[in-house]
Amino acid sequence: MKLYFSTKSIPQIQHLPLTERLEIIQAAQKKLIGPEKLLLNILKLLVVIPIFVVILQISTNWVSIIWALLLTLLYPLFIKPFQYGLCAKYIPTHKYQGE
Repeated sequence: MKLYFSTKSIPQIQHLPLTERLEIIQAAQKKLIGPEKLLLNILKLLVVIPIFVVILQISTNWVSIIWALLLTLLYPLFIKPFQYGLCAKYIPTHKYQGE
């Protein structure tokens, strides 16, 4: 699986406007099979759970707020490339090439 850090880097849809690319990604995400959805959800949990653990520590350590914010920024940087990579194979190559 190839990781894409932006929808613009997915070859099948790179020439389309952002709104159309997002619609196509959303439609492709609906086509994900069970194990792919499970993998994506586990990756999401691996990012979200530490955020809540750090938030629980705020009562004893105020520096935890900074760590919680940094971990929150990690969510889209870590999850989106995997999401785009999984969805890219469900985007037909010939349908969007001539538009």
